[in-house]
Amino acid sequence: MNEFAEKLIHGRVHVSPKRLGDPGPDASQKNQILLAANAAPDHGRMMSWRFVEIGKGSRDALGEVFHQCLFDRDQNATHTQLQEAREKALRGPLLLLAVANYAGDTNEISKEEKLVSLGCAIQNILLSAYALGFGSGLSSGKALQSPGLRNLFNLAIHEDPICFITIGTVTQNKPGRIRPNLSDYHSIF
Repeated sequence: MNEFAEKLIHGRVHVSPKRLGDPGPDASQKNQILLAANAAPDHGRMMSWRFVEIGKGSRDALGEVFHQCLFDRDQNATHTQLQEAREKALRGPLLLLAVANYAGDTNEISKEEKLVSLGCAIQNILLSAYALGFGSGLSSGKALQSPGLRNLFNLAIHEDPICFITIGTVTQNKPGRIRPNLSDYHSIF
């Protein structure tokens, strides 16, 4: 394998959004990162996914959804917990929502295949960000399935929010994950 590809694939690690700060990608770098998603496999050219950038001016609205979702799940949540939920929307200079789109003209392409395509697009974004010197991380949570989040992003009935992607400069390092042995995930039938 090409040495650069090897370093790219095996060097990239998840970085928690709370460890990602400024500077984030500039406009040119952001376009490069997002265009990497185009290289994902896309059977039937369905474009079964999209990414929504949450700009600085929209972070408070997202934070309010996080706050409300926690309160709806736990009316005994403390003020500190509710504030921490709200502040999650403020982390990282570039914040994207990955959205799966299950609509299509044909039933030949399964929902699962569309999700795989989205996963590949996400991985391309993560690798591109890493190649440009940025850290990145995925985050999810119960708020992703809330009506409040669906309404905030005006998601169609055939769309599902899958995860958030945060990209920025690593402000604090944490030891990388221990990668499994090949025998842990590979077998021969």
